[in-house]
Amino acid sequence: MTAATAQGDPGKAPILILQMQRMGDLVLSFPLMLWLSRRFPGHPLWTMAERVFSEHLLPVSPQVTYFPWEAASLAHLRAHSYHLVINLSHDPRAAELAGSVRAEEVYGPVRGAGGAAYVRGHWQLYRTSLVRANRHNRFHWADLNALDVIPLADIAATSFPPPRSITPAARRKIGLFLGASQPEKRPEPTFWAALARELLARGLRPVLLGGPGEAAMGRAVAGAVPAQVLNLCGGTSLSELVVIGQTLGLMITPDTGPMHLAAWTGLPVLNLSMGNVNCWETGPYQPQHHVLRARMSCRGCWECSRPGVPCRERFLPRQVAYLAQQAIEGRLDRYTQRPLADLELLRSGRSAQGLYSLQSLAPEGPLAARELLGRFWHGFFGQHFGLWGPGAARGAYAALAEGYPPLHEGMRRFLARLGRDLGRGLARSRRTLPPDFWLRTPPAMQPARSLCQLLLENGDFGRPAWALALALAEALLHVTDPRGPAA
Repeated sequence: MTAATAQGDPGKAPILILQMQRMGDLVLSFPLMLWLSRRFPGHPLWTMAERVFSEHLLPVSPQVTYFPWEAASLAHLRAHSYHLVINLSHDPRAAELAGSVRAEEVYGPVRGAGGAAYVRGHWQLYRTSLVRANRHNRFHWADLNALDVIPLADIAATSFPPPRSITPAARRKIGLFLGASQPEKRPEPTFWAALARELLARGLRPVLLGGPGEAAMGRAVAGAVPAQVLNLCGGTSLSELVVIGQTLGLMITPDTGPMHLAAWTGLPVLNLSMGNVNCWETGPYQPQHHVLRARMSCRGCWECSRPGVPCRERFLPRQVAYLAQQAIEGRLDRYTQRPLADLELLRSGRSAQGLYSLQSLAPEGPLAARELLGRFWHGFFGQHFGLWGPGAARGAYAALAEGYPPLHEGMRRFLARLGRDLGRGLARSRRTLPPDFWLRTPPAMQPARSLCQLLLENGDFGRPAWALALALAEALLHVTDPRGPAA
């Protein structure tokens, strides 16, 4: 255990969270930990996580007991019975552990004694269905972590403090976090060097940040900037990064774990969302942070198949430096009067239902088809899994049908085809589907086919699984029928 003492009432069964992913995934589990402590008071909260992250995050983590993946921890965890087990990992070891311990309820991937793997929980299965089919997803990972076990009312009632403010002089120090988990998710060193020069020209003081993996990049960037810049790449721990962040006015960062740590600890964030990331899923979770992304039809992809990651080319150091200056001077709303042609700026917040939302700061105008599709699928899945009524999905689809008639007609055709495919499968008692079943439709319809495929596989193609998939297709036909009842 890496917590000094176990938390909670020893007379109550503990709740176990398995989070064996990267540091950013662990930070995005913090809201779930808070909600669990409020929803199930007294139950000890235990979390299995990578020691390299949990040890350094203890000062800012909710009150949980952390366990590393080692023999002593496993023996201790297997000896207990649990009120809840929530597996947020795709690590096969975590699925095996989730399937082997005694628990009243288990959510997430599990692997039984016979080796069969399943996903438990509507929202955990929905998240699994997003692999390669997340183009129109509008549910954030932090919310998806919780929706199977935490009522929407509890999530909506939670307020996070806005990013903190420091003295005008200190605000002029701008952190540049250079790295990301994959090279295509971060700018090249030449971009960072040019951005540092642009910031210096505006009287701002760039500070280079990064872990051991960014040490060489930090030296290259610092060497390309004529004026002296503070280079802390490779020389600071995560806990030290938190302390340093309290002395900065802004962190400019790609989608990475330290970005989530900065947002959690109140450091204002300007997220450069590039490469194969969807900012609706993994953008800074707390309100009033900012996301900058390219105006491209392929943005938010699961994986990039185009050479050179073209969305990175849309980010110009001069424009990013301009936005940074506006942000620290509290004038970023002026961006709505001076939109950038190739970039879109968004601000994190909460939707009317209380879930994560991103608001575009561009001037208002007709909504693009992709925006309406995102709203439609968000409304539909929220309706289908019982979060709210059909009004949100019906409203978004009505606007889509009115503004984009060919898209409406195409969706109705492919919805009918989905129903026929599922009906034939049920009639023939099929025990399998083609691996590309989810791909046999345009991207606008892939969320439905992907989830149907997962519902069938997760239910071993039994008749109850076919019934669930057919019910989803029927609900879609109903909510997209222009002759249906008004919202």
